[in-house]
Amino acid sequence: MSAPYRRTRGDLIASAVIAVVSLVLVAAAFLTAPIRASQLSPAEKQYESAARLSTPPTTLQESFRLPDTSPGVSPVIAEGMIISYADGTLRATTPQGETAWTYQRDLELCTLDQAWGKVIATYRGNAGCGDVVALDALAGTYSATRSSVAPDEVASLSSNDRVGYVSSERVELWRSDLVRTVEYGRVEAPQESGMQPHACAITSALTRKALLAVTERCDDGTWLRLQTTTPEDSRKPEIEANVSIAESAYLIAVSPEVAAVYDPGSREVRAYNTGGEEVSASPAPDFGPAPDSATHEAADLPHHMTYFAPNTLGLFEPDSLRFSGEFEGALGPGVAAGDRLLFATDQGVAVANWDTREVERVISIDRGGYTGTVGVAGAGGVVVEKRGGELVVFSAN
Repeated sequence: MSAPYRRTRGDLIASAVIAVVSLVLVAAAFLTAPIRASQLSPAEKQYESAARLSTPPTTLQESFRLPDTSPGVSPVIAEGMIISYADGTLRATTPQGETAWTYQRDLELCTLDQAWGKVIATYRGNAGCGDVVALDALAGTYSATRSSVAPDEVASLSSNDRVGYVSSERVELWRSDLVRTVEYGRVEAPQESGMQPHACAITSALTRKALLAVTERCDDGTWLRLQTTTPEDSRKPEIEANVSIAESAYLIAVSPEVAAVYDPGSREVRAYNTGGEEVSASPAPDFGPAPDSATHEAADLPHHMTYFAPNTLGLFEPDSLRFSGEFEGALGPGVAAGDRLLFATDQGVAVANWDTREVERVISIDRGGYTGTVGVAGAGGVVVEKRGGELVVFSAN
C-alpha cells in the first residue's frame, strides 16, 4: 500500500503562484476586452415604435438638428428612433427631439445599420472591422455582440433579413443574434482549407431574403455569383449560378430571386435569376462607374426598387428588375410616404408619383448653401435629411 500524498511547502507555494498568475491573466483579459471600452446608457422609460409616414407632407418645418458622422448616405431610422453618431457616441433620438439612449465606444465606427428592431454598429478593432454590437432600438439594451477578424475597410451590406459587410476581400452576413450565416471570399487563417470556391477582387454585393449576389473580378473574367444566404455550413458558400458579365459591370438592384447588374460601357441593366437565366435587359441612364459606398445606394421601396447615383434616382420593377424610369436632379435616396416618393432636390423635398414618374410638387427648403448629397428618411410624423455630417429633422404637416 502506497503512502498517502502529503503536500509540501513547495507545493503550496507553487499552487499559490499558479492561482495568482491565473487571476492576473483573467483580469487582463477582462480589462482589455473591447466591450470594456464602452459605456451604455439605456432608456429610462418605455418608448413605443413610431409609425412610418402614411401620407406625403404638404409643409416641412425644421424642428432640430443632430451631428451625425456615421457612414452611409441616408439617415438611419430604427423603430421610429433617429439614430446618429458623433464623437464616439451612438444616440437614439425620438421624433420629438428627446434623447432616449446613448452608447459610447472608444473605437472607430465602420458601419451603422438597423434591422429586426435593433441598431447594429460595427467597429474597427485590432483585428479590423470585426467588433459588432446589436442594441434594442427602443430600449437601448444589449441584444447581441460578436468579435472576429475582418478587413480594415468595409461597407454596409444589409436587408430586412440579414446584416453584414462587403469589402474587396470578402462578404459576411449575420442573422438577428449576430451569428454568421455565410462568408464569401478570402478568409484569414481558415479552419479548413478548400471551403471557399474563389478568392477574387469583390466589386459589389447586395442581398435580399435568401439571395446574396456578389460581383467580382477574377483571372478568368468578371462574374456575378448568385448564392444562398444560409448555406448548410456558413464557411462553405452554396453558389446557385455563375454569370459572366462585363468587366466594369456592378450590382444595382436585387429582389428575392433576381439580381441586376449595370454596365457603364453599354449603359444597360441586365437581370438574372438564381438559375443564371437572363430575365430582363433594358437601357438605362449614366449611373457612372463602379459604386462608391459613400455616394451610391440601393433601396427597397413599396412597388419599386431604387438606385441612387449622383444626380439620378433610378426605378426598377420589383420582380424582373427591369429599369422603368428615373428622377433627374435627385440629391440622394428617397423614402416612401404613403403612395408617394419623397427625395431631395436643389429646391427642397420633391413629392413624386413613382407610377407615372412625375414630380407633383416640391416642398421648398433653404439648406443655407449646402450642396452635397442629401438622403431622406421619415417616421413618426417627421422627415429627416442627412446632409454630410448633420441630420436635419422637420415636422411634417
